[in-house]
Amino acid sequence: MINCENICRQVSEVAKETGKFILNEKNKINPEIIETKGLNSFVTYVDKNAEKLITEKLKKILPEAGFITEEGTETKQAEKYNWIVDPLDGTTNFIHGLEPFAVSIALSENNKIICGTVYEAGKDECFYAWRNSKAYLNGKEIKVTETNKLADSLVATGFPYYDFSENKPVLESLDFLMKNSHGIRRLGSAATDLVYVACGRIEAFYEYGLSPWDVAAGAFIVQQAGGKVSDFEGGDNYIFGREIIAANNNIFEEFSGIIKNFFKNK
Repeated sequence: MINCENICRQVSEVAKETGKFILNEKNKINPEIIETKGLNSFVTYVDKNAEKLITEKLKKILPEAGFITEEGTETKQAEKYNWIVDPLDGTTNFIHGLEPFAVSIALSENNKIICGTVYEAGKDECFYAWRNSKAYLNGKEIKVTETNKLADSLVATGFPYYDFSENKPVLESLDFLMKNSHGIRRLGSAATDLVYVACGRIEAFYEYGLSPWDVAAGAFIVQQAGGKVSDFEGGDNYIFGREIIAANNNIFEEFSGIIKNFFKNK
């Protein structure tokens, strides 16, 4: 059996090294080097080079593992172990000089996450957890909050930027949450949203239209920090199902029920 703690600590160093590279390139971004992958979906040489840096180092940590990557620098998947990599979650923030933006790396074993690291480069914060561990931020244990009512909670979400088919439930849910919570935040990085649930800065997060690399590491860290995660139907297809709900234990049922109700006809 592999040593998950040892691997996770090595991955955290890879994520931090990649974050430093990203920060070093921050002031070099200009419109001429921004590529468009799709409507409002952007990529730069920073994303691509960061992913190459990550994958080359991960190959040395666990040579038998395959990859699921955002930029497609590595595409071969393996039967047992696979790395799920987002080299720069929050590219739109990054190209506009905003934070947060994060490096997200998860390791799956037989399609179950066993290690997750999210490095939020702007704040130099490294969140991580491994199988059967607690969750940590820069070496200190983190936990979700114990807030027990949505009315006392801060909620994060993401806004659609290319798939506007669910605008109606999105807007209706926003209207409800504006009136029935402490407020709504849209940070622009799902990986960061998730680890902010894990460390107690927000109580809940939901979004649709996400990819595995956006959520794999952060969702795992939420669970290891004592929170709950599901898809909009309450199931466990939140990594590949393109929709996710995460919250502390105390409000999860209330919050997930509300989101499920708004998106029930999607």
